[in-house]
Amino acid sequence: MSETVNLPALGESVTEGTVTRWLKAVGDEVAVDEPLVEVSTDKVDTEIPSPVAGVLEEILVEEDDTVEVGAPLATIGDGSGGGSADASEDDAAAEEPAVEEAQQDDAQQEPAGEPAPEERASTDQGSDEAPSAGGEASEVTLPALGESVTEGTVTRWLKSVGDEVEVDEPLLEVSTDKVDTEIPSPVAGTLLEIRAEEDDTVEVGAVLALVGSGSAGGGSAPSEGSSGQDEASAEEIEDKATEAEAPEETEEAAEAAGAEKSEKTPEASPSEEASRRESAERDSAQAESAEAPSATEPGQGYVTPLVRRLAHQNNVDLSTVRGTGVGGRIRKQDVLAAALASQAAAGGSEAPAEQASEAAAPSSAPAAASAPAASSSVDPSVRGEVEKAPRIRQVIAQRMRESLDLSTQLTQVHEVDVTRIVQLRKKAKASFQQQAGVNLTYLPFITKAVAEALKQHPKLNASFSEDNKEITYHASEDIAIAVDTEKGLLVPVIKDAGSLNLTGLAQKIADVAERTRTNKISPDELSGGTFSITNIGSVGALFDTPIINQPQVAILGTGAIVKRPMVVTDADGNDSIAIRHMMYLSLTYDHRLVDGADAGRFLTTLRQRLEGGEFANELGL
Repeated sequence: MSETVNLPALGESVTEGTVTRWLKAVGDEVAVDEPLVEVSTDKVDTEIPSPVAGVLEEILVEEDDTVEVGAPLATIGDGSGGGSADASEDDAAAEEPAVEEAQQDDAQQEPAGEPAPEERASTDQGSDEAPSAGGEASEVTLPALGESVTEGTVTRWLKSVGDEVEVDEPLLEVSTDKVDTEIPSPVAGTLLEIRAEEDDTVEVGAVLALVGSGSAGGGSAPSEGSSGQDEASAEEIEDKATEAEAPEETEEAAEAAGAEKSEKTPEASPSEEASRRESAERDSAQAESAEAPSATEPGQGYVTPLVRRLAHQNNVDLSTVRGTGVGGRIRKQDVLAAALASQAAAGGSEAPAEQASEAAAPSSAPAAASAPAASSSVDPSVRGEVEKAPRIRQVIAQRMRESLDLSTQLTQVHEVDVTRIVQLRKKAKASFQQQAGVNLTYLPFITKAVAEALKQHPKLNASFSEDNKEITYHASEDIAIAVDTEKGLLVPVIKDAGSLNLTGLAQKIADVAERTRTNKISPDELSGGTFSITNIGSVGALFDTPIINQPQVAILGTGAIVKRPMVVTDADGNDSIAIRHMMYLSLTYDHRLVDGADAGRFLTTLRQRLEGGEFANELGL
């Protein structure tokens, strides 16, 4: 029986999502909870897992399509319903003659090893009849990606028709206005059919693909009465299943497999079939010589072009790399770690490619916040190329432009002496790590001071509606923390930050930052903020002019902490020159509600709290 994979709810305000990439293709086998597709909203990119195990039989939403929450994304079954989805109601009248012709042709082909006529007939029948020979296909539907998400756009298919998929293995990427996520296959099997093409927008619950056992011959309906074409199609599916068992070690192998899947020509010549079989046998032999495959075995699963280029630059064999991403996916960090390990074993001293970009962030001077910047978000090898903007980048661009169009923004900068906090952190960070389980960074101190200042200056913790002529003063300090990820800047929210102590803030910040970078943050956690903090100092910036995250009225930028000679006045009024740890605080505010004096009073309160450095009691000192 086929199962439909729907676009789930991804947050209270998310009503739709855009399919960014399919992680599985029609015909791929999938396991329960294995990622099928990536879906993007305006808040987060996320993967949609498969609710059942089986074969991806049909993809109903293509990459870049936007669908509503609940729309079907794909169908998953045992693989027997492969070509059924492609049969239209218009072909119903011709269905019986086609079956008779198929039976006659199959009877002639039985000596050549073709299935029994009963099996062939059940496979060739249209979608209105349930297959009886090899089980039924499961539908992969667009799951609910949030309470307010009603649709999503298919941005990329990660699997092609004929690919084997495991349960929970990503099939495709879906994008919504809140998140970009992968949709996993609900069942294990073969991706039989893709129903939603890339850039198609579908509603939550819409069928994206069909997954089954693969016995139906793939996602395209067989030609009526043409058993020779059926045989070629079946051989292609068999070849693809063999290829799926081998790790995707090189980009060339992936391209060859992709070319074969895209052609899907049932009239392939014997020489082409032999060539493909030889290639599949070589890949299978390589896979057999490796360790037994698992969800996180080296070289398994989808590998992005960026990761392949990085591996090539550092002479890293992807088949030996164990992925730490979702479903065992190999990430850029895994390749860099493998390169470092290889060089350490060889006694080399050179840093791997892109290591310099990661080290570019200031390390000698403490950063102003805990969320470190991700390594270079753009591979230098893309110079001179033109590529489609990712869904998340499109959303960010739209939100930034809308923010500037909506509100009157300007920035006020204050200089803060944080020497006491630097010294306090130095004393407490070792014991804090042992007790709290997270590193003690500067961001919890700043967030704590911001929450206290917002209570004293509620105008900065408000929203302004020009249409309704209303000002909403929020009852809690829901502080959003900007996190730099490989896909772009995301802003998870620390709910009711004003009620947390320093330890609670440190643990919460570390948690949401890690889950944001690993694409495990929920859409609801990326919305509802009342004030934002962005760590511009993580890349060495002294100050900036941040853009407000609507509908908030202010955002604070924290610059890098640097040592500078400053004039210090003692209790007796005597001046002296001393080396102090200094930081700039940049506050962008909406002048429709907040005046310059309001911003100045808020920053003065914040500066006095940070310069006082009275956090010893919360640190147990």
